[in-house]
Amino acid sequence: MAFSGTLSNLGVVPEGPPPGPDDLPPGLREEYLAGMRATLGVLAGIAKRLAATGGDPEALETLRRETHKIHGSAGSFGFMEASRLAAGMEATAKDWIARPGDTDMDRGGLTGWFVTRLAEMLNLPVPHPVVAPAAAATTSPPRLIIRRPSAAQKAAAPPPAPVIPPEPPARQEPPQQARAAPFKARPPRPSAPLKKPTVTPAAPPPTTSPPPPAPPAPPPPSPPRRESPAERGPQPPPSPPPPPKRPPKPPPAQPQGIPWLVTPDESVPATKPQAPAPPPPPPAAATTAATPELILVEDDPALAELLEYGLRARGYRFVSYRNGRDALRELLALDVAGTRPVVLLDVDLPGLDGYSVLEGLERDRPGLYRVVFTTVHGGEAEQLRGLEAGALDYLVKPISLRVALEKIRRWVGR
Repeated sequence: MAFSGTLSNLGVVPEGPPPGPDDLPPGLREEYLAGMRATLGVLAGIAKRLAATGGDPEALETLRRETHKIHGSAGSFGFMEASRLAAGMEATAKDWIARPGDTDMDRGGLTGWFVTRLAEMLNLPVPHPVVAPAAAATTSPPRLIIRRPSAAQKAAAPPPAPVIPPEPPARQEPPQQARAAPFKARPPRPSAPLKKPTVTPAAPPPTTSPPPPAPPAPPPPSPPRRESPAERGPQPPPSPPPPPKRPPKPPPAQPQGIPWLVTPDESVPATKPQAPAPPPPPPAAATTAATPELILVEDDPALAELLEYGLRARGYRFVSYRNGRDALRELLALDVAGTRPVVLLDVDLPGLDGYSVLEGLERDRPGLYRVVFTTVHGGEAEQLRGLEAGALDYLVKPISLRVALEKIRRWVGR
């Protein structure tokens, strides 16, 4: 038996599971839903006020009071998921009241998202207008994935074509001047016989003048007269003969692929063979762009959705699991690329509890993950058990979104 803090709400809390829809008196569930339609309208107005002024004290107090009512009543009418979602929103509203000037996130957008999800859980129409959450909170942050070829793909790929340097142009020899050849008289070509013109008998024959006489031939030159030694007089001594010219040395052998040296006018810049440049190494941040910073293992969909909303709003890379056995199998095969992701691990999980998941991680991949337990059991003995098992920290449900995001920021290192 448990008692509430005020006398007007004094009552008995029954033990065991909450009553289902069939256990309620006829018409009571419909009456509760009719009252919740009005409550959703009030919450939609609060979201609009917080979107304008995030530190509005009256709006924050109304939000805390209404979420407290939903937390305590929704489970009694069979809406346990809505009750747990309202519990997380109530804890968040209390933190906002304690820090009215701390605009840690879009308070109006988060309250509008809470109204939309609450209406969906209660199967009620969403009141309009509802403040839409920011775009960053509704879409996942972009991820950079670098796909590198495997060893088999590298072996199957054809080898790169070798780079062949361009051949040097052929050396052009300077044109030599043609030597003057001695004049040789060519014999006259025999001319074809001229045809005699046909002459009529009446025409007189043509008269021709005699050819001119040929010029007389020049006399032959007389041989040069040799002078005697007495006539020449003393002569200077003969000069010594010049030394024989050495044959030019052949050019040194050039390695294949390098052009011969030519004159500056005929030279062309030689291009050395360029080896294929290796691909630049990927930036360090790109290797971990696809690795999650946070791994959420939570079977309570209400709490999981609230945390996922905040993680998307802050731009975290994360993955979520709802089952302990599935989470352990995926985490043992996950490539963390040298990082140490934070795991928010619920203690009470279906398939495999949180302590068994942590034991499997420490056995097969020790020191690779940093685990933080989340549970409704907030006793001292339970917290000590989790810390002794190797957990980094312990979060007690219901969890305030503001507190959870602040701790996550420190764990991740932002």
